[in-house]
Amino acid sequence: MRPVPDQTILLTGATDGMGRELARELAAQGASLILHGRSATKGEELLSELRASTGNDRLSYELADFSSLEDIRKLGDRILSTHDRLDALVNNAGIGVELARQESQDGLELTFQVDYLAAYMLSCRLAPLLVRSAPARIVNVSSAGQAPINFRDVMLERNWDGVQAYCQAKLAQISLTFDLAERLRGTGVTANALHPASYMPTKMVVNLFTPQSTVEEGVHSTLRMITDPSLDDVTGTYFNRTQRSRAGAQAYDERDRARLRALSESLTGVSFPADLSG
Repeated sequence: MRPVPDQTILLTGATDGMGRELARELAAQGASLILHGRSATKGEELLSELRASTGNDRLSYELADFSSLEDIRKLGDRILSTHDRLDALVNNAGIGVELARQESQDGLELTFQVDYLAAYMLSCRLAPLLVRSAPARIVNVSSAGQAPINFRDVMLERNWDGVQAYCQAKLAQISLTFDLAERLRGTGVTANALHPASYMPTKMVVNLFTPQSTVEEGVHSTLRMITDPSLDDVTGTYFNRTQRSRAGAQAYDERDRARLRALSESLTGVSFPADLSG
């Protein structure tokens, strides 16, 4: 990887929780940051805070609501039209365990769309730019909480369960990571996923669970995935914090991954990247 001050990094979910602290650390290290969130007010506050505390003025904010596929698509379009390079895509945005089933603006189960389909769309649409910018990285912030996808009821219309919704979306994200690593092998772009820390005291945790880790632990684990030169040639790997680990079994099942790719293409209208190694 290039030195951090020479990198352009897109970080989704940057206005709250671990994403906000990760943005602060990357800004302090001098990266050029494209920060994403769904609140214009929070975005303005974040940029002002980071510029004042780090002296880094190479910061921009992109507004997109991931409950809208059109918003996700437009975000990808804006990145492609305004940036000629991208050194890292960090898919961090997500929602936690919901107490009731909600649908996105597109009529899809909300957790699946926000936690998985958004990462799918951005990764696939931005893959050619990442390849042109190589060496580059895709880092998917996932979870140790994983569950097999029930392809007969992916949207959980018959059997809603908030934990299942969250855990299957996270397993889908890891499956995507493995597929991207295979497709991008030889291009100089790596794709890895991680569980950054357990039950950090963020807003998606404190109302339901007892915190077990600090936000700083999660930032440390994730920052390593983005910037550590020792990971330059590591791809297609799931990490539990900083240790290589084994993801849920379904993530290694090529037939189920193919089913997930087909479903994702059908739901979003975005095709999985073609072979970009040539």
